[in-house]
Amino acid sequence: MTTRVLVVDDEPLARQRLLRLLGNLERYTAIGEAENGEEALQKIAETHPDIVLLDIRMPEVDGLQIAERINQLDTPPAIVFCTAYDDYAIAAFQVNAVGYILKPVRQEALQNALDKSARLNKTQLNALEQNKQTEDAQYLVAKTYKGTELIELTHIYYFMADQKYVTVYHQDGETIIDDTLKDLERTYANYFLRVHRNALVNQNRIHALNRNAQGHYELKLNGVSTPLSVSRRHAQELKQWLQQR
Repeated sequence: MTTRVLVVDDEPLARQRLLRLLGNLERYTAIGEAENGEEALQKIAETHPDIVLLDIRMPEVDGLQIAERINQLDTPPAIVFCTAYDDYAIAAFQVNAVGYILKPVRQEALQNALDKSARLNKTQLNALEQNKQTEDAQYLVAKTYKGTELIELTHIYYFMADQKYVTVYHQDGETIIDDTLKDLERTYANYFLRVHRNALVNQNRIHALNRNAQGHYELKLNGVSTPLSVSRRHAQELKQWLQQR
């Protein structure tokens, strides 16, 4: 089944690039284009796309405002923002965008964003919307080589550092980010615990702390099949934390 995509951007060259990239993807079909927000709403009503590729900075009515109006529809399409600016990621999350890619858009980034959007059915979108509207909704704005990705903290299992990079292990897979464990630990102190010099774990995923046959401490996380190593230094802190729960 082909997924139908509407392209919205005030720049003709940007629209042409997206249409050309879409033409290279087998499961996706461009069903139209719009150069401003009002035209986009009209095209959505006429063509009923599954996904809207939406620019943020547009004259008169910007993409964020259009996204809010799209979300008020009975059966809104999924929204993927395509922008030259990376400082709108949080705002994009708040209007229920399921994708956020930076210009110039690359084929792989577009494919990944569209695939993620297509996997979200209406029930999942409703659940996502309810979660994002709560006051405690928290998320990680991850800057990766693919662009900017929004990962809900509740979906994260743990962070693992390896030489120069940190990998986020989460419900949708793995994401390499530029942040350091030190920065993550400081920013999200209420969510993650240090269990090793190279690992932070989601507090709400902790299931049990055990010792293996060699006497080393291991931590079992809900949703993760392989236990994580816990250093002796952090084992005592973790025991105290578990006792206080």
